[in-house]
Amino acid sequence: MTEPTLQVRADRSSSRRPFAALRGEVPLWQAIVLGVAGLALVGAAWWWATSGAQPEDRWISPVVLPSPAETFADFDELWFDAALTRNILRTLRRVVLGFGLAAVVGVPVGVLCGCFRRIAAMVAPLTVWGRNAPIAAIIPLTFALFGYGEFQKAMFIFIACVAFVIVDTANAIADISDRYIDTAYTLGASRRQIILKVLVPLAMPRIFNSLRLLFGLAFGYIMLAEVVQTDNAYGLGGIINMAQGRGGHRTYILLILMIIPLVALGIDRLLYWVQRELFPYQYGGAGLLHRAVKAALCAWDDAKSFVLGRTARRDRP
Repeated sequence: MTEPTLQVRADRSSSRRPFAALRGEVPLWQAIVLGVAGLALVGAAWWWATSGAQPEDRWISPVVLPSPAETFADFDELWFDAALTRNILRTLRRVVLGFGLAAVVGVPVGVLCGCFRRIAAMVAPLTVWGRNAPIAAIIPLTFALFGYGEFQKAMFIFIACVAFVIVDTANAIADISDRYIDTAYTLGASRRQIILKVLVPLAMPRIFNSLRLLFGLAFGYIMLAEVVQTDNAYGLGGIINMAQGRGGHRTYILLILMIIPLVALGIDRLLYWVQRELFPYQYGGAGLLHRAVKAALCAWDDAKSFVLGRTARRDRP
């Protein structure tokens, strides 16, 4: 049996059973309907497990798992009494500061590791430790080094993420084909020009995509960083810890666990839009930010050439 015949039979089988086609495309409306159906099934199971007028009538005690009605009834109290909006902004600020520092340090170090194997060998033990150390075990270390304030929370996110940023950046640089380097050398480019004008621009789409995914990881880590609170600076993790105490609102925990993925998803979609606009040739965006950055770089080069030209003419005898 020839290969085209097998392909034709596979196509006919997929057309007869589109829902069960292997690795088949899913239309957008089907994806939305299936996603809503999945949430509905989870909600129905939650309602069934917590239904009952009295606690003894329920399959799961309300102390362990409140019902959907009891949970959403406390949303107003969470919004106003627990200052939900303010605590979301506190958590985001901590994540942005810590992860921003990890990106500022990790990307240049990763570029150097991807370009120079000796630097990669020197940094490798630190990145192996950073990628494999238990995150919860780092918390006491950050308390001892940085105290209990906002700086400690930002440094915890930095330590938890910087090794991942370095390794992903180094891999993105190292995976660039050598033919680009050979072509640049043939055209007379220096080593510095090859790094800044060839390797970094080619690797930047992958680096940005890695940073976007790692930001979601950092957003999960911040819940651990907010274990210890000072000056009522709770954050979302602080609200969860407060709700776990005696007399706390267990409904707050469920609401926060629903809010965190929504906030993370919104940030991820925003970063994905930025990614598509910065790198339209790879991700299919309109290229608005790409053109803006390109114009800014051209203006910078023109200004630098103008200043250097005036300096050269001034120094000319």
